[in-house]
This record gives sequence, C-alpha cells and structure tokens, in this order.
Amino acid sequence: EPPSSGTKYRVAIIGSGNWGSVVAKIAAYNTVRNSIFEDEVRMWVFEELIEGQKLSEVINTKGENVKYLPGVQLGANVKAVPDLLEAVNLATLLVFVTPHQFVKGLCKQMIGNIPKHARAISLIKGMDITVSGPCMVSETIEEVLGVECSVLMGANVANDVAKEEFCEATVGCADANFAQTFVKLFDTSYFQVASTPNVKGVELCGTVKNVVALGAGFVDGLKLGSNTKAAIMRVGLEEMRKLSRKLFGDISDDVYFQSCGVADLITTCYGGRNRKVSEAYVGKYKESPSEGGASLWEKLEKELLGGQKLQGFLTSVDLQELLVARHWEHDFPFFTTINLIATGKLDPINITSYRGCSRS
Repeated sequence: EPPSSGTKYRVAIIGSGNWGSVVAKIAAYNTVRNSIFEDEVRMWVFEELIEGQKLSEVINTKGENVKYLPGVQLGANVKAVPDLLEAVNLATLLVFVTPHQFVKGLCKQMIGNIPKHARAISLIKGMDITVSGPCMVSETIEEVLGVECSVLMGANVANDVAKEEFCEATVGCADANFAQTFVKLFDTSYFQVASTPNVKGVELCGTVKNVVALGAGFVDGLKLGSNTKAAIMRVGLEEMRKLSRKLFGDISDDVYFQSCGVADLITTCYGGRNRKVSEAYVGKYKESPSEGGASLWEKLEKELLGGQKLQGFLTSVDLQELLVARHWEHDFPFFTTINLIATGKLDPINITSYRGCSRS
C-alpha cells in the first residue's frame, strides 16, 4: 500500500536503548534508499546526562549512542529527539522499541498527537495480564492509540546485528500488502526479514522465549552440559507452542520455524541478557538463598546490564499470574518451575525436576 500521492512515510523510533539504536541504524539505511520514506528518522531519547552532556545532544553531534551502542554510527539522517511529542509529530510509521512496562504510559502521552492513518510496529517482548487474559504489547498500542500495530521478532542479539552479522527476523502483520512496507523499512543484506499474517503467534514466541532463557541460564549457572540445555530448550519450545494454542487456538506450526520461533529461542538461550543474568542469579542464590527473588534480579540487572532492562523475570511473573488464574499451572510445569525458582521459592537445582510440578 503506497503512501498517498505526493507524501512519504515518516518514521519515528520510540526508544533509544541498545536494540532501539540498532533499529534506528537499519531504518535510516533504508529510508534514504527507498522513495516511499522520508529520509529523516527521528529517535525518541529518554534524556540522560553523559559526562555532563545531554545524551540526545551527544548522539546528534557524534552520530553515535555512546551509552547504549558505543562505536556504531547510526547514520547522518538519524535525529535524536528528547521530546516524545516532537519525535512522533507527523510520523506515519511508529516503531516501538522500549521496555514493555513503559509502553502504555508513552502511548497515553501520544494520544491526539499522531496522524489517524499512522501505523505502528512493536519490537517489544512482553505482555500485561488482565482479568480477561494476556494483553500483548501490540494490543496495548492498538487500544490506547487506535492504530493498527504489527510486530517484528527474531533471533536478534542487538550488538551482533549492529556489527552487521547475518541474521533474520519475522514481521507479523495482518495486512499482507502493508507487511511489505515494513519489510522495505527493515530488510537489508545482513538483516533479512520475512513476513507472516500471524501477529499473535509471532509476538507470543518473542515474549515467552525470555522465560525459557531464564531456565537456560539456570542450567549454565549449575554448570550442567549441552544435553541438559538442549532438553530444557525443547521443553520450553513445547510449552510455548501449547500456550499459543490454548490462548489463540489458530496458531500455525509454521510460526515456530520462523526466526521469531526456534531461532530466537536458540540465540536467547545462548547469547541473551536473560540467560546472562539468570546464570549469575544461581551463583548469588548459592551464597545466600534467603536473598532470592525480585530484589536479587533488580540488583543483578543494575550490576550486569549497564542501564538495559531485564524482561524475562517480569514476563515470568505475568505469565504465572495468567497460569494461576486459568488453573493451568499443572499443564505448564516447566514455566511454573522457572517461576518458583525465579521468585526464590525453589532452589535452581530443581530446574531439571520440572515434571514434579505437574504432579505436586
């Protein structure tokens, strides 16, 4: 679907962390090479001081996000904007790349300040739990802003993508024609993008695999080998598939063989921040079991992630709330075991005893 005659899509990136900066780099590369886009890519920056200078000013001067993506040029057409409403002004393609817990508040600020014909795409992995069930990030954006929201998920460790190492991603977009607009915005020789109409399946895979990654990190922290890790990942994928079917019913198995499925699960369980922090969690838990739980995750997040946010623990808490509300804990013993370990109720050594959860 081309933009109306004489107009071009204007791109705004909402978020400027590690992944948000990489996405801005990719989008900026493509907007100057494709006539359907305005060249400029505005990137909303949560303002911080870096050695006495505003981060947005440093980015605009150096062309580099020195805090979250040091050493990588974003592109001369990326403009860092600390004012959210200025960043999204007249934007017709809104790209959301912030921690999921901030999405609703940001969207509320944007109400009435974006064009009615704007489209959104979420690269955010997370969900909120409501009485009626899970509310995926794309649904939150749609409900608050009244725009159609697609998703992009995949096996994408940000720093590797920034180095232009080959990888893939999946766009979930209900409108097959418009999906090609997002493909044009993101697809490059090293970042290859495919599309599927199954938005919920793509998004649930991207979200729940962070919980599986906690389990993989526990395995690493316990110094167990690759057989155990492979088994944990397989069980995690099986419960991801079962959850998708219970919640949405019509999820095709094809989704799990896209980048958003098994590929994302593999890379997250070997290279992601959730795995890294949960491995460290095991060591700290051994030193002081009474300190396990939310406060330890917060402490490790600050120590290990340099300002980035950890999604896996929060997603596990939200997911378990859903499982308990639906009386599904025994149907998902692996997810339940991960949650019991993560909340300090079980020793991490129990990660391989998850089958006991279905019987206890």
